[in-house]
Amino acid sequence: MMDPIEILRHLPHRYPMLLVDRVLEVEKRKRIVALKNVTMNEHFFVGHFPHYPVMPGVLIIEALAQTAAILTFITLETLPDENTLSYFAGIDRARFKRPVMPGDQLRLEAELTRELRGIGKYDVRALVDGNIVAEAELMCAYRTIEPKGP
Repeated sequence: MMDPIEILRHLPHRYPMLLVDRVLEVEKRKRIVALKNVTMNEHFFVGHFPHYPVMPGVLIIEALAQTAAILTFITLETLPDENTLSYFAGIDRARFKRPVMPGDQLRLEAELTRELRGIGKYDVRALVDGNIVAEAELMCAYRTIEPKGP
């Protein structure tokens, strides 16, 4: 289990882009299960949609990618810093089954299916109350980046 403080050590994301609240299970090199509590206070509900608040599908996929990134850093036994990132290399077969609304708790699951030369392939799915709301295949690249600035 991983609390919010530990999640901050394993992800470079911060508010408003941090979309993982808690990690329930981790099997290094295999799988991870995390949670995202969706509240009415989320910044995106202001415009998506004011009369019928729905979590944007792209942010559900982002939450799944962040969950996969935590698994990546745990598997590699490293932590992100200003010179390392895990970012999208591909999204395939994304499907959305039902809207995610304020009050829902997303269960985020990612399974590492393949890793080669710093690129991991993951089967991911998001569930609410045991029902799949989104699923996809993600490819995430772990890379060292050149520092920017003076």
